[in-house]
Amino acid sequence: MGYIEELRKVVGTRPLILVGSAIIILNDNQEVLLQYRSDTYDWGVPGGAMELGETTEETARRELFEETGLQAKIMQFLGVLSGKEVYFRYPNGDEIFNVIHLYQGHHVGGELRLDHEGLKLQYFPVDKLPKLNETTEKILQKFLYALTE
Repeated sequence: MGYIEELRKVVGTRPLILVGSAIIILNDNQEVLLQYRSDTYDWGVPGGAMELGETTEETARRELFEETGLQAKIMQFLGVLSGKEVYFRYPNGDEIFNVIHLYQGHHVGGELRLDHEGLKLQYFPVDKLPKLNETTEKILQKFLYALTE
Protein backbone atom coordinates (compact mmCIF):
# COMPACT_ATOMS: atom_id res chain seq x y z
CA MET A 1 0.00 0.00 0.00
CA GLY A 2 1.31 3.44 -0.91
CA TYR A 3 1.85 6.54 1.17
CA ILE A 4 -1.37 8.28 0.14
CA GLU A 5 -3.48 5.19 0.80
CA GLU A 6 -1.98 4.98 4.31
CA LEU A 7 -2.79 8.67 4.93
CA ARG A 8 -6.35 8.21 3.71
CA LYS A 9 -6.88 5.49 6.34
CA VAL A 10 -6.19 8.14 8.99
CA VAL A 11 -7.74 11.32 7.54
CA GLY A 12 -10.52 9.94 5.36
CA THR A 13 -11.57 12.21 2.50
CA ARG A 14 -10.40 15.49 4.10
CA PRO A 15 -8.20 17.73 1.92
CA LEU A 16 -4.53 16.81 1.60
CA ILE A 17 -1.63 18.69 0.06
CA LEU A 18 -0.38 16.24 -2.55
CA VAL A 19 3.03 16.63 -4.19
CA GLY A 20 3.42 14.89 -7.50
CA SER A 21 4.54 15.06 -11.09
CA ALA A 22 2.82 15.19 -14.47
CA ILE A 23 4.54 14.26 -17.70
CA ILE A 24 3.98 15.56 -21.22
CA ILE A 25 4.95 13.14 -23.99
CA LEU A 26 4.77 14.16 -27.64
CA ASN A 27 5.08 11.74 -30.55
CA ASP A 28 6.82 12.50 -33.86
CA ASN A 29 3.63 14.20 -35.10
CA GLN A 30 3.68 16.55 -32.07
CA GLU A 31 0.58 14.88 -30.63
CA VAL A 32 0.26 14.69 -26.84
CA LEU A 33 -0.17 11.37 -25.02
CA LEU A 34 -3.27 11.20 -22.83
CA GLN A 35 -4.61 8.52 -20.53
CA TYR A 36 -8.31 7.84 -19.98
CA ARG A 37 -8.31 7.30 -16.23
CA SER A 38 -10.19 4.54 -14.43
CA ASP A 39 -10.67 6.60 -11.23
CA THR A 40 -12.14 9.78 -12.73
CA TYR A 41 -13.33 8.60 -16.16
CA ASP A 42 -11.72 11.50 -17.98
CA TRP A 43 -8.58 12.20 -19.99
CA GLY A 44 -5.35 13.33 -18.35
CA VAL A 45 -1.61 13.27 -18.78
CA PRO A 46 0.45 10.52 -17.12
CA GLY A 47 1.49 11.38 -13.59
CA GLY A 48 0.84 10.89 -9.94
CA ALA A 49 1.84 11.33 -6.34
CA MET A 50 5.35 11.31 -4.97
CA GLU A 51 6.31 8.36 -2.79
CA LEU A 52 8.43 8.86 0.33
CA GLY A 53 12.08 9.58 -0.48
CA GLU A 54 11.56 10.32 -4.18
CA THR A 55 12.55 13.43 -6.07
CA THR A 56 9.92 14.93 -8.35
CA GLU A 57 11.90 13.73 -11.38
CA GLU A 58 12.01 10.19 -9.98
CA THR A 59 8.25 10.43 -9.46
CA ALA A 60 7.80 11.52 -13.08
CA ARG A 61 9.93 8.65 -14.38
CA ARG A 62 8.19 6.04 -12.20
CA GLU A 63 4.68 7.24 -13.03
CA LEU A 64 5.45 7.44 -16.76
CA PHE A 65 6.68 3.85 -16.79
CA GLU A 66 3.93 2.49 -14.51
CA GLU A 67 1.08 4.13 -16.41
CA THR A 68 2.34 3.84 -20.00
CA GLY A 69 5.28 1.43 -20.25
CA LEU A 70 7.39 4.28 -21.67
CA GLN A 71 10.76 5.60 -20.47
CA ALA A 72 12.29 8.99 -21.24
CA LYS A 73 16.05 9.50 -21.45
CA ILE A 74 15.64 13.20 -20.64
CA MET A 75 13.07 14.81 -18.34
CA GLN A 76 12.84 18.56 -18.92
CA PHE A 77 11.39 20.47 -15.96
CA LEU A 78 8.75 22.98 -17.11
CA GLY A 79 7.44 24.44 -13.86
CA VAL A 80 5.10 23.99 -10.90
CA LEU A 81 1.35 24.37 -10.59
CA SER A 82 -0.17 24.77 -7.12
CA GLY A 83 -2.89 26.45 -5.12
CA LYS A 84 -6.64 26.65 -5.59
CA GLU A 85 -6.35 26.35 -9.37
CA VAL A 86 -5.27 22.70 -9.07
CA TYR A 87 -7.64 21.63 -6.27
CA PHE A 88 -9.33 18.36 -7.16
CA ARG A 89 -12.13 16.28 -5.70
CA TYR A 90 -12.28 12.63 -6.75
CA PRO A 91 -15.62 10.91 -7.39
CA ASN A 92 -15.13 9.00 -4.09
CA GLY A 93 -14.94 12.32 -2.18
CA ASP A 94 -11.17 12.44 -1.60
CA GLU A 95 -9.99 16.07 -1.78
CA ILE A 96 -6.51 17.24 -2.73
CA PHE A 97 -4.63 20.47 -3.27
CA ASN A 98 -2.01 19.47 -5.82
CA VAL A 99 1.56 20.68 -6.07
CA ILE A 100 2.30 19.47 -9.59
CA HIS A 101 5.83 19.41 -10.98
CA LEU A 102 5.48 19.43 -14.75
CA TYR A 103 8.01 17.64 -16.96
CA GLN A 104 8.32 16.92 -20.65
CA GLY A 105 9.88 13.59 -21.54
CA HIS A 106 12.31 13.52 -24.47
CA HIS A 107 13.92 10.61 -26.36
CA VAL A 108 11.12 8.28 -25.32
CA GLY A 109 11.27 4.52 -25.78
CA GLY A 110 9.25 1.47 -24.86
CA GLU A 111 5.93 -0.04 -25.83
CA LEU A 112 2.66 1.60 -24.79
CA ARG A 113 0.79 -0.53 -22.25
CA LEU A 114 -1.98 0.15 -19.76
CA ASP A 115 -1.91 -0.36 -16.02
CA HIS A 116 -4.88 -0.50 -13.62
CA GLU A 117 -5.13 3.32 -13.50
CA GLY A 118 -5.89 3.71 -17.18
CA LEU A 119 -8.59 2.44 -19.51
CA LYS A 120 -7.00 3.80 -22.69
CA LEU A 121 -3.82 5.53 -23.93
CA GLN A 122 -4.00 7.71 -27.03
CA TYR A 123 -2.09 10.50 -28.76
CA PHE A 124 -4.09 13.62 -29.69
CA PRO A 125 -3.27 16.72 -31.75
CA VAL A 126 -2.88 19.64 -29.33
CA ASP A 127 -5.60 21.56 -31.19
CA LYS A 128 -8.07 18.61 -31.11
CA LEU A 129 -8.06 17.42 -27.51
CA PRO A 130 -10.91 15.45 -25.93
CA LYS A 131 -12.81 16.80 -22.92
CA LEU A 132 -10.32 17.22 -20.08
CA ASN A 133 -10.73 17.83 -16.37
CA GLU A 134 -9.76 21.31 -15.10
CA THR A 135 -6.43 20.15 -13.65
CA THR A 136 -5.33 18.63 -16.95
CA GLU A 137 -6.41 21.81 -18.77
CA LYS A 138 -4.16 23.84 -16.44
CA ILE A 139 -1.27 21.42 -17.00
CA LEU A 140 -1.56 21.68 -20.77
CA GLN A 141 -1.90 25.48 -20.61
CA LYS A 142 1.34 25.61 -18.60
CA PHE A 143 3.03 23.32 -21.15
CA LEU A 144 1.88 25.40 -24.12
CA TYR A 145 3.01 28.58 -22.36
CA ALA A 146 6.43 27.03 -21.68
CA LEU A 147 6.78 26.30 -25.41
CA THR A 148 6.44 30.01 -26.20
CA GLU A 149 9.06 31.18 -23.68
